Amino acid sequence: MRFVGVKSVAQQDIQAMHRVRASLVEQRTAKGNQIRGLVAEYGLVAAKEMSSLRSAIAHWLEDADNGLSMGFRYLLAGLWRDLRMADERIAELDGQINAAAKADPDARRLQQLRGVGPVVATALVACVGDARQFTNGRQMAASLGLTPRQCSSGGKERLLGISKRGDAYVRSLLVHGARAMLRTAPRHDDPLSRWVTRLASRSHPNVACVAMANKTARMAWAMLRHGTNYQPALAAA
Repeated sequence: MRFVGVKSVAQQDIQAMHRVRASLVEQRTAKGNQIRGLVAEYGLVAAKEMSSLRSAIAHWLEDADNGLSMGFRYLLAGLWRDLRMADERIAELDGQINAAAKADPDARRLQQLRGVGPVVATALVACVGDARQFTNGRQMAASLGLTPRQCSSGGKERLLGISKRGDAYVRSLLVHGARAMLRTAPRHDDPLSRWVTRLASRSHPNVACVAMANKTARMAWAMLRHGTNYQPALAAA
């Protein structure tokens, strides 16, 4: 079941920024893949990360002995400009999102959560507002598709993978934030870090990431619904 609340103008503005940013990130990834495919025909390969591709393009354009023709160098220089333009637009939107996160008290409080930064916090505020449309945190997690699908009959319960219903963008942000938190959890000794570390040790890391994203969504509901700060002592309860 999906719960939809009426969005304010401020929520719509933040949501619009996120949609434009997500579209630009997708276009930048497509542009990077296009460049990789074209230069691969000339025997040139860059590492997987986008930062490595940026460094490689600059090197390819300066290297006169790598087999690239003048015509293709001119084409590659144009693609390089397109990629940098996308970087600039994304950086500009990141600045606007950071400013929105500082101006919104709910977004500031949400950033107290592990794995939640300005992007995740503002996306949650734009998506659910004050979360009063949900009775509890599980309803909010379910609306984001972070709860297991059920296939039960005859009194026998079977829990499958997450339902993936609701807002796929916010769900993916929460999972990415949980993955970042999971990487640093072994270096911390708070209850939440110990909980997710134990979970990751006995199950697949992806299962632990989704469980952490689910818990983050529930804690975010409590903070938005009641206007409270993050309470580490209750996080692993």
